Parts: sequence; C-alpha cells; structure tokens
Amino acid sequence: MATLGKPENTINILKKYQFVFQKKYGQNFLIDTHVLDKIMKAADIGSEDLAIEVGPGIGTLTQYLCENAKNVAAIEIDDMLIPILNDTLSEYDNIEIIHDDVLKVDIGSVIEKYGSCRKVKVVANLPYYITTPIIMSLFESKVPIDSITVMVQKEVAERMQAKPGTKDYGALSLAVQYYADAKIVANVPPNCFMPRPNVGSAVIHLKKHETNPYEVKDEKLLFKIIRASFNQRRKTLQNGLKNAQDLPYSKDEILQAIRESGLDEGIRGEKLSLEQFVTLANILKQ
Repeated sequence: MATLGKPENTINILKKYQFVFQKKYGQNFLIDTHVLDKIMKAADIGSEDLAIEVGPGIGTLTQYLCENAKNVAAIEIDDMLIPILNDTLSEYDNIEIIHDDVLKVDIGSVIEKYGSCRKVKVVANLPYYITTPIIMSLFESKVPIDSITVMVQKEVAERMQAKPGTKDYGALSLAVQYYADAKIVANVPPNCFMPRPNVGSAVIHLKKHETNPYEVKDEKLLFKIIRASFNQRRKTLQNGLKNAQDLPYSKDEILQAIRESGLDEGIRGEKLSLEQFVTLANILKQ
C-alpha cells in the first residue's frame, strides 16, 4: 500500500536511513497525497501500461505507479537512495530499479524489455536543474512514448505551454509543442515538498502527437531557425537569422524567404506560430 505521501512516513524513512539531501541532484520529495492523486489522474496509468519514472527519490510516487501500472521502471542516480527504494518498494513485484543517469540510459532498450505493455508513459517529479534536457532527450530519441507527466518549476511549465506573442513564448515552447500537446494540470506550492523549494511548481502533461502534424523537410534546420529567432528577442526575425553563425543564408535569401512565407519584413520571432516557422524553414531548405 502507498504510504509515503504522508509527511510523517517520509520523515521516518529518512531518519531510518540517515538520509542526507544532495543539493547537486535537486532533491525535493513530495509529501502531499492530493498532489500525488492529481499526477496519477493526469498520467492516466492503465493496468496494461509501462510507467517509466525518472528520479524516484524514496519511492513516494513509485508506490502509486506500482499499484496502477503493469510494470514500472524507475531510474535513480543517487547511490544513497537505492537501499531505501529496495525497502519502500519491497512489497511490489512489478518494479525494476535502474541505478543510472537517465541521460545515459537507453530508454528504447528498457521499453523493448517490456514489449507486452500496451502504452509507455513517463511520470516524474523532475530535478529542476535538468528538466529540459531530460524531456527533450525523451522526445528526440523517438522512442514510443505515449505521454510525459512531470512536476517541474512553474515558470518552465508556463513556457512549455505558452502561445505566440506572450512573454513566456520561446524556443522551449516551440520545441515541446513540436512533439506534443502541452497542458498544465496542477499548480503546486512549495509546502508540498521536503525540503521546500524556493519556487512554485506545476504538473504538466505532454501528450505526444501520434503522427507529427507538421511536414518538415529538415528538423535540424527548423530548430536552428527557432533558436536564432529567440537568441535576441528584441531583434526582428530578419536580423536574428542574419546574425546566426550556424545558418548559411545571405541577407537577401532570408528576406526573400520571409516574404514568401507571407510574413511582414519587420516581424519578430516571438510572433510566429510553429506552423509559420515550419513554412519558413521549408522555404529556406529549398
């Protein structure tokens, strides 16, 4: 039975193992059952699904996953947490603890191991310092993931779901929305964690597109254009692309592509939708 969502049970486990929080791993353990319930509802874990958890900590969310999924693979980097996880998850027979750095794990091989599972869903309370690399690594690896439901810094969650023309809209918004539909499902205050973080948090659900809605001739070029457009937000799109060292286009070629895309010559990158960036990238590729 899942018991670690209650603060007193978390404190008892930490005392039992004399656990010391590692600042370098950005460890903040959830101690609120209402938030755990919201994560599970958003993740929609079925009895035939494989749940992959990044940074299980002491196993708080992992217990919930084990009680709902067919199989759970939990990836933990901290040596000190492995014996704790072996203890707190001892009653479950559908859990595999992978002691490694998630950015070095072959997620495709993990998924293949559980080939009989219906869908693959990533669920995690992510360390804030490495949120974006983990999420983008999962998307870019093209592994067959159905969705990603994660606790992240509130500011980052807002950027992931931001729309064109808003202050939060940027390269991260476009990168995430290229792969998935993004929706914040809960805001979480600092008092829901131990120790308390200095910032607010949010749970965001990223439902991966079943088929990519955009026909892109060159993905690498698309993301180079997006990054260049937001490197200097106050510059026009035209100047941002002209100044980008990794884009091999002349001023005239960039201006012609902007015109062909049906865009105003003085437009800024923050005003373009993902679809407009795709159109521009495809024209430049020609």
